[in-house]
Amino acid sequence: MQRFFEQHKIEDEVIAAGVSGGADSLALVLRLNDWAKQNGRRIVALTVEHGLRSESAAEAEYVAQLMAGQGIEHHILPWVGQKPKTGIEEAARKARYDLLAEWCKAHNVRVLAMGHHLRDQAETFLLRLIRGSGVYGLSGILPVSERGGLLIVRPQLDKTPDELRGYLRERRVRWVEDPSNQNQDFLRVKIRRFLPELERELGLTEGRLAATAAVLAQTRAFVESEVQKVIKNQVRVWEQAGVSFKQADFGQWPQEIKFHILAELLAQVGQRDYMPEAAEVLRLAEAMANPDFKGATLGGCEALVFQRQIWLVPEAEESSSILRKKDWEEFVACHPQYAKIPLPYKLRRKLVQRAQAGAA
Repeated sequence: MQRFFEQHKIEDEVIAAGVSGGADSLALVLRLNDWAKQNGRRIVALTVEHGLRSESAAEAEYVAQLMAGQGIEHHILPWVGQKPKTGIEEAARKARYDLLAEWCKAHNVRVLAMGHHLRDQAETFLLRLIRGSGVYGLSGILPVSERGGLLIVRPQLDKTPDELRGYLRERRVRWVEDPSNQNQDFLRVKIRRFLPELERELGLTEGRLAATAAVLAQTRAFVESEVQKVIKNQVRVWEQAGVSFKQADFGQWPQEIKFHILAELLAQVGQRDYMPEAAEVLRLAEAMANPDFKGATLGGCEALVFQRQIWLVPEAEESSSILRKKDWEEFVACHPQYAKIPLPYKLRRKLVQRAQAGAA
């Protein structure tokens, strides 16, 4: 733990940790707490109670009692409301992160630790390989990532499940087995079942898969740095109401860089946690390269051409009002820098809407 937090220069006093009652997350919070006590830090454990199984409430209470016995602050976050009938695994995952992020934001906690380990990394690599992911996807689970201003850290990616369970046995801590880990309807579970065979027949170990992901993560870091350089130098941000860049510049960006720039800008403008599907981004990039491109929508954004520039603006809601000339004139009176800049109507409308919302 000490090396991880020093390597990533994380000096926050309070660290939140997601803990479900499973071995991985229990080992995480207990190991974090040992480290925190030695370094003047404080750990807060957060358990999301999805309410999807009859045992889940009792499991959350077990975690609460265990945390109390360890002197660790603990909170149960219930997932309330109607649950979806399909895609429950992804919906539960999103709900978990949303609830954890909401708590952290409400309590001014910037860092959230999660219990992913070496096998999770190997499974994620194969899962994304099956789905045809590129460099970003195959780089696997990142040790540190940012989501909506929250820093998500995973300090156990170098530990195997057996190591974490051994740690809990030494401390005589009981963990809960999640029955969904045996559900063959989930692709990740099917992959987990075949991992031992891959090692036995091909020598393809979890460690090798994770190491490959780590190498690709270095490539991803380089691509990301190049993407940020282009965005900084060639993309203009308009008060968080949209972005623009020259159509000629777009045509000259290298293909791989172009894809990632466009994906990141779409996520930024559309205010989405995830970038759109790669195939959809590629189709949009191909369309935008056509001199006859007029416009398209993707990921909550609208792409359009104006004054030989490509503009990305949030897709308008059906209830969006028409921009009145008076409203624009009042906006320009308060923001004179826009008086002589030709802007597309949809960006002007968004600028005014943001200004009015800020003044309300």
